[in-house]
Amino acid sequence: MSEDWTDALPESARAFLEGRRLDEVECIISDLPGIARGKAVPASKFAKQKYFHLPDSIFYQTITGDWGEAADANEGFIERDMILKPDMSTATAAPWTGDWTLQVIHDAYDRKDRPVACAPRNVLRRVCDLYAKQGWQPVVAPEMEFFLVARNIDPAKSIEPMMGRSGRPAAARQAYSMTAVDEFGPVIDDIYDFAEAQGFEIDGITQEGGAGQLEINLRHGDPIKLADEVFFFKRLIREAALRHNCFATFMAKPIAEEPGSAMHIHHSILDIETGKSIFTGPGGGETDAFFHFIGGLQHHMPAAIAVQAPYVNSYRRYVKDHAAPINLEWGRDNRTTGIRIPLSTPEARRIENRLAGMDCNPYLGIAASLACGYLGLMEERRPSKQFKGDAYEGEGDIPRVLGQALDLFDEAKELHDVLGPEFARVYSIVKRTEYEEFLQVISPWEREHLLLNV
Repeated sequence: MSEDWTDALPESARAFLEGRRLDEVECIISDLPGIARGKAVPASKFAKQKYFHLPDSIFYQTITGDWGEAADANEGFIERDMILKPDMSTATAAPWTGDWTLQVIHDAYDRKDRPVACAPRNVLRRVCDLYAKQGWQPVVAPEMEFFLVARNIDPAKSIEPMMGRSGRPAAARQAYSMTAVDEFGPVIDDIYDFAEAQGFEIDGITQEGGAGQLEINLRHGDPIKLADEVFFFKRLIREAALRHNCFATFMAKPIAEEPGSAMHIHHSILDIETGKSIFTGPGGGETDAFFHFIGGLQHHMPAAIAVQAPYVNSYRRYVKDHAAPINLEWGRDNRTTGIRIPLSTPEARRIENRLAGMDCNPYLGIAASLACGYLGLMEERRPSKQFKGDAYEGEGDIPRVLGQALDLFDEAKELHDVLGPEFARVYSIVKRTEYEEFLQVISPWEREHLLLNV
């Protein structure tokens, strides 16, 4: 890194530092759950380093901090060092810190300068590269749903909605209410301020159907750039909430009897040469590619659910009439279907995957969704007939528990080839370790209803 490396910073980062002295740089990478791992280093040291090391074992760690036995079968668990190189285009402010700090996302390589297969950002890049080889550029727009809840420091207690500025707890069934949004005004103001300091463009904030549930829409763009933003946004939103004595949670289903939180993903695909959507023909009609992408989602998503719904809690979200899909029907402007075609002009035609939970790793969730669409395009797979009516009246055709989802994932060799066989191997082992940990826990429901009755 040269001494004038700050000249290469994105405009938003340079604006954040204007007239100020940079103190620290957080060198970060996403692990499998989407937690930022890395090191904080003085700015003077960062200016002199071209890379740093972290052990590859961060990708073998479960959400509880345990370890999946995912090491190389031949060499065992030796915790190799990865070489982490900064992507300076991701440099952005950490405006909640007490000093002037930047965050920089790094990419992971092995000692032979090959991308580490288990690194989530590398998984997404692998999928995008497959599209590029076909002359296609995928474009995505994620929607982020989350809850603002009262501080909860005792896991044995139920999660409760936060207190709004009126002094009353947030109420459910206030979807799109501006009054409900105003209740969280101070938190939302900080979210906007932090986002502006980081150079992120928010397309809108709305109140969702749950008590204290909000949604942030992001502008469409490059999948890796948008996944970076969701990765950054999760931290940003948590920090904004903590300033106001509440928690932000991205659990798929944090409160019983309330809707869950999704990360809906809108997709369109451009022809690299023409810059036009491959979903729209010369006369503005829908192309074969449009239907093949839908067919790919329908056929391959059951196996990809383990990536888009990565925890036992994730499956509590798929409940009839609670704003989450229970099947993979597709329909036009129909929010009861798992695959929705929103209203749009022919030029902006897109396909929305409503299955992914907000608890998924954004790199992996987007990668899995694009992988299913890619397989549909390559296989020229036709979808089922368009669904009309209430899809909740139909039968569910997605896994209902994590164990079943992992069984389908393990059998999906075509999906593994797109995401990467080594990633698929490690991911399955880590998630099965988590699932087995969960099965050792006895729940309050079991104690209440089984202790004296069976």
